[in-house]
Amino acid sequence: MLKNPVEKNLILEKDQLTEVFYSGCKTSKKTGIEFEKIPIYTKNSLAVQYEDIVRLMLQYNNGDWNGIFDGKSIIGMNGNNGSITLEPGAQFELSLNPVEKISEIQKQIEKYNKETAILGEKLGITWLGYGIQPLSTFKNIKVIPKKRYALMTKYLPTVAAKPLVMMRETAGIQVGIDYADEADAMRKFTLALKLSAIISAVFSNSPVRNGKLTKFKSYRALSWLSTDNARCGLVSPKIFKKNSSFSFSDYAEVLLDVPMIFIERPLECTGAIPVRNLTFRQFLKSGYLGFNPTVEDWMLHSSLYFPDVRLKSYIEIRNHDNQRNELIPAIPAFWKGLLYNNDAICAAEQIVNQLTYQDFQYIRHKAPKFGLDFSLRNTKISELAYEILKISYESLKNDGSGDEQYLEPLMEQIEKAITPADIIISNWQNIWKNKLSELIKYTKLC
Repeated sequence: MLKNPVEKNLILEKDQLTEVFYSGCKTSKKTGIEFEKIPIYTKNSLAVQYEDIVRLMLQYNNGDWNGIFDGKSIIGMNGNNGSITLEPGAQFELSLNPVEKISEIQKQIEKYNKETAILGEKLGITWLGYGIQPLSTFKNIKVIPKKRYALMTKYLPTVAAKPLVMMRETAGIQVGIDYADEADAMRKFTLALKLSAIISAVFSNSPVRNGKLTKFKSYRALSWLSTDNARCGLVSPKIFKKNSSFSFSDYAEVLLDVPMIFIERPLECTGAIPVRNLTFRQFLKSGYLGFNPTVEDWMLHSSLYFPDVRLKSYIEIRNHDNQRNELIPAIPAFWKGLLYNNDAICAAEQIVNQLTYQDFQYIRHKAPKFGLDFSLRNTKISELAYEILKISYESLKNDGSGDEQYLEPLMEQIEKAITPADIIISNWQNIWKNKLSELIKYTKLC
């Protein structure tokens, strides 16, 4: 029988749980992006499988990238400006190092999209700026050979209805925002969390799935509603109470009560060890199968927590459908304009602080189906979204960066209460005549 290894970096006191958050405090005001995109086979519009996406990845590696492996399986590459990794259904994710100007994000993504489009054309692969696989469903998309995804595939369907849709079919855009100290972090975190469902509605871009028009403007957002209520959503009702404070320690306390999925130990021991019916708080108190909790266990557990906004050594804002070329930079531009300007934060807080936790839950559950086409009591969500977008736009305009240009196409749409999904739905029912090939032409990234 293999013995448990000598464990290092044991958690001996609760202060260790918040060290990663304090380590993120910095004076910079940079914006990062994680950009996922959907690969399909050009000839039949089905999802590209792992073996073929690896072929593309290895050919894209021109010497500037180093492989990332899970055992013997390649699952990504590290480069000078960031990394490329594979999501569970072989979605390509580009994670860029944070920068000060959105124009730099736009430039790097444009270059990346052009290079991968050229290579994809040679290999019979098309990339989509869209939030979900348009034809293939999770049932015919193999999960990539990464051990955490295999364990998630076993665990998540036991607690929710659509986690495999989320894992294998969807593609989103996430934004990273810096914070100066704990107070600054939690103020930005709270505002972003309150706005997350509204901005998710603004960027609705996944109404067609399985080759058919669904009843949802963001089927990707719907899949997140049905992934795991214990580890997704709005973190804690406490955040939404008037005059309440929420701290790094409070966030850690929430995370302590989230059920664990697995722990990892060296392969000579047992490798990845599934965990059932155990919270991290219980693990911290009593251990598990003779293993004691380490800092690495805490970091792994934190990475398996998927709220709409996540606290790390930066603030990670998660809930946006992937977009066509012209709207990709609008997502980081919006959050930069809003969260790096105190006047903008104050103006947005005046709007959202009038709403309750129940209001935000209502918006979160209505947005996937209706986009911006619904009201909260007597207020149209489209009007609320436009007011918030204007705050960010004016902030960017006043900072002299020129980054407000990336919000202009979005502002034109939202002023008319139109989301990207509304355009697709109208075209699908009219000029496209329900043809999937037309959606693919429209959302193709190049």
